[in-house]
Amino acid sequence: MKETIEFNHISNIKGELDLPGDKSISHRAVMMASLAEGKSIIKNLAGGEDVLSTINCFIQLGIEIKKKEDAYLIQGKGFKGLKKPSRSLDTQNSGTLTRLLTGILSAQNFESTITGDKSLSARPMKRILVPLTLMGAKITASPDSTLPIKIYPSEGLGPINYELPVASAQVKGAVLFAGLHLAGTSSVIEKLPSRNHTELMLNLKTEIKDDNKISYVSKENYPQPKEYYVPSDISTAVFFIILALLTKNSELLIKDITLNPTRTGIIEILKKMGGRIEVINEKVSSGEFFGDLLIRSSKLQNIKIDESIIPNIIDEIPALSIAGIFAEGDFEIRNVKELRFKETDRIHAVCENLRLTGLNVEEFEDGFKLSGKIRNNNLQFNSYDDHRIAMSFGILSSLLKDGGKVNKFKSVKISNPQFLNQLGEISNG
Repeated sequence: MKETIEFNHISNIKGELDLPGDKSISHRAVMMASLAEGKSIIKNLAGGEDVLSTINCFIQLGIEIKKKEDAYLIQGKGFKGLKKPSRSLDTQNSGTLTRLLTGILSAQNFESTITGDKSLSARPMKRILVPLTLMGAKITASPDSTLPIKIYPSEGLGPINYELPVASAQVKGAVLFAGLHLAGTSSVIEKLPSRNHTELMLNLKTEIKDDNKISYVSKENYPQPKEYYVPSDISTAVFFIILALLTKNSELLIKDITLNPTRTGIIEILKKMGGRIEVINEKVSSGEFFGDLLIRSSKLQNIKIDESIIPNIIDEIPALSIAGIFAEGDFEIRNVKELRFKETDRIHAVCENLRLTGLNVEEFEDGFKLSGKIRNNNLQFNSYDDHRIAMSFGILSSLLKDGGKVNKFKSVKISNPQFLNQLGEISNG
């Protein structure tokens, strides 16, 4: 893939898309299949670099993983069956892999080290170090609580009742994966709900108490070998959904998209904005709901976005901001400070790129506000080596009358290396 990609104006969208499997579910499916004792099959696994990093790490941990036609075959090693890796485990750019893997490794009987790329090595890890240390895990990190992380065997690992200080499926997952290795029951308490893939895939007991969600886990929930089908990724689909909504005379069908309620916040928001999005052909697999989305051209209007839905849409906010530009009224989003701790500072990245268009942009510590009209065209945007920024501004470039360019576009390989091909399949000049 070239360093800088040029996008021509797209006048309308037609056709169907079959997108890769959901990244969050794919990570967890590989992990659970590796922990289970026996052979599991995973279909429609995500093909981006993040999930390949998960596969490579578990191969280093002694798991046999083979691709056969459209499925992955994984021979899991069972309870504490992972082996000591011969070198550091490089999680590349994946925060999900790093945090969940740390939970798993904290319960093993060998020493291990996790490293990552420059971007990941700057991201905060204290949020998992605190609860895992409270459980008795022996873990060290850099003085700034960043990678590399070293995990040592712990004889005193015990259950915990932990209330999440921030809504984070990754922190929750780290505690739940560690708790899988304990006879006693651990619980994780959430004030605001985050993605619940771990709970669903492990069939964990959950309850709502005093408006908090509590998830319980113990060795009794240890995964068994099975067949997984991974629905397509809504975080990948959102770019095409928004493009279809914003181009005239467009109709797009996206097949087998995850309809997990903790992931469909972006659909709820776009529909409230006036987006014509219809869910059809609903199904379920491993506790995960999925179905087809039919999207048609729409006239959008910006709305107030409630704080409670933010954890549900955190990855889709850069793309949502593109919809906000073309919707009637000003676009404003707050309570999204977590965006500053992603692959790049996404608040800053979105604001800097949108300033190039001539829009009025106000950047806040926890969000941003957009107003005015696009006055400049034929622009070159900066991806900041972030796949979601790259795809968001690829979509914006496609909507500009003179098109636009996005640099360092190869970052899309993290989640969807086929993005440009998919865009070509459905677009008309």
